[in-house]
Amino acid sequence: MRSSALIACAFLLAASAASADSRVFIVANQADGYGVDECLARGDKCGAHAARAYCQSREFAQATAYRRIEPDEVTGAIPAGGGEKCSGPACGDYVAITCQR
Repeated sequence: MRSSALIACAFLLAASAASADSRVFIVANQADGYGVDECLARGDKCGAHAARAYCQSREFAQATAYRRIEPDEVTGAIPAGGGEKCSGPACGDYVAITCQR
């Protein structure tokens, strides 16, 4: 009887660890004039709905974090702009959205 209870506890722990799966998505922050991109990039509360919708579209339950990232944070995957800083609406900003199951 004790071994079955121990097995049940181990199964519950494994199931809860599997359900805590999280992943960080790097997405291009497109300035579209709606302001959602600014909310995501600044990490403002107004970006929570967009981040959650992004996660849910990829079969995750929720967004736990979202913020603007610098291109050099992505370990060379996104080419830097030749050393000059771009700050206009045509500049390619990127947002990291952390999704959790």
